[in-house]
Amino acid sequence: MYTPNTKWTWAFMLTTIIQTIVVLAIEAYIFAKFQISLKPKPATAQSKTIPTYLTLFIFGFLYELVLVWDSLRLKNTIQVIGLCIYNIGMLIYASIQFDQVDRAISALKKVDYIDASDPLWHDLRPYLLSVPIIIGFFTVVMSFVAWKLYDEFAWTIYKHISADLRMKRRFLTFQIYIALLKFDFFFFLGFTVQFLVIVTGKTDAELGLTIAAIPITIGILFMAAFWTRRENKFGMIFTILLFICGLAYFIFKLARMYSASHRDFYITVRKNLTSFACITILLIVLTIANAIACMLNFNKGLKVHLVKRAIGDDDQEKLGSGMDHHMTPLPNLNAGHVPVSSRMTID
Repeated sequence: MYTPNTKWTWAFMLTTIIQTIVVLAIEAYIFAKFQISLKPKPATAQSKTIPTYLTLFIFGFLYELVLVWDSLRLKNTIQVIGLCIYNIGMLIYASIQFDQVDRAISALKKVDYIDASDPLWHDLRPYLLSVPIIIGFFTVVMSFVAWKLYDEFAWTIYKHISADLRMKRRFLTFQIYIALLKFDFFFFLGFTVQFLVIVTGKTDAELGLTIAAIPITIGILFMAAFWTRRENKFGMIFTILLFICGLAYFIFKLARMYSASHRDFYITVRKNLTSFACITILLIVLTIANAIACMLNFNKGLKVHLVKRAIGDDDQEKLGSGMDHHMTPLPNLNAGHVPVSSRMTID
C-alpha cells in the first residue's frame, strides 16, 4: 500500500488530514448544538438542513482524502491541481452554509421547534464563520504544496510521456478525463442527497427515479473509464449520450428550482443545490468535451500503454490490484525509444 515518501507528498497528505479533522470537529459541534436545541421529532425540511450539511462535509472531506492518496500514489499532477479546485468548491459550500443555517433556525423558531429565546444562532455564528476561513487557509496551503509537487512529479512525467509529444497530449487528455469522472461522482451524489433529504413536494415517481439514478450513475462513471481504456467507440458514444441526458437533467432541475410552482419546495436548500447544480453542469460539459477528445485519440497507439500495468515509482512495480488497474498509473510511453537527454523539460 502506498505511503507518502517525500517532504512534499507528506505535506500534501497531512494538510488535507488536518483540514478534515478541524472542519469536521467544528461541524460536529454545530450539529450537536443544533440537535440539543431542537424539540423532539420536528418532521420539517429545516430540521434536516444541518444534519445533511454535516453528512456531506464528512463524505466530501473523506472522499478528498481518498483522491489525495490516489493522486500521490499515481504522481498525477492534474488530479492534484483538481483537488485544489475541489477544495474551493468546499469553501463555496461552507460559505453558503452560513446563510442557509440562519434561515433554517429562523424558520424553526417560527413554528416553535426551537425556543424563540434560545441563543442558538448567536452561539453557532462564529463557528459557521470559521469554517470557510479555515478551508480558505488550507486551500492556499494546498495550492502552494501542489506547486511544489508539480516540480517533484515533473521528472516522472518527463520519463513517461516526454518522448513523443503527440502521445503525451493524448495521455494528458485521458488523465484529465479520468480525473473529471472522479469529481463528477461527488458533486452528482452531493446534489442527489440534498434533493432526497431536504426538498419537499416530491412525487413517488420522482423520488424513485432519483434513488435509482445513484447506482446507475456510479455504473456509468465506471464504464466511462472502462470504455475509454479499451478504446471502444460504441461504448463511448453511448456514454456521451448518457452524459448529455445527465446535463439535461441538471439544467431541468436548476430551472425548476426557480419556477413559481416549485420555488417553495426548495427554499431551505436552493443556494446549496444551485451551487452543486452549476458545478455539476460545468463538470459534465468538460467531461463530454474530454470524452470526445479521448475518442478522437482512439487507434493512435495509446491503448497498448493503458492496458498494461506500469507504475511511476520503481518501488511499486510489484504492487497493484484490479482497482489499481482502473486508477490509471503513469504508463511508460518511452518503450522502444532511445533514452533522451537528462535535461528535465516539460513541454
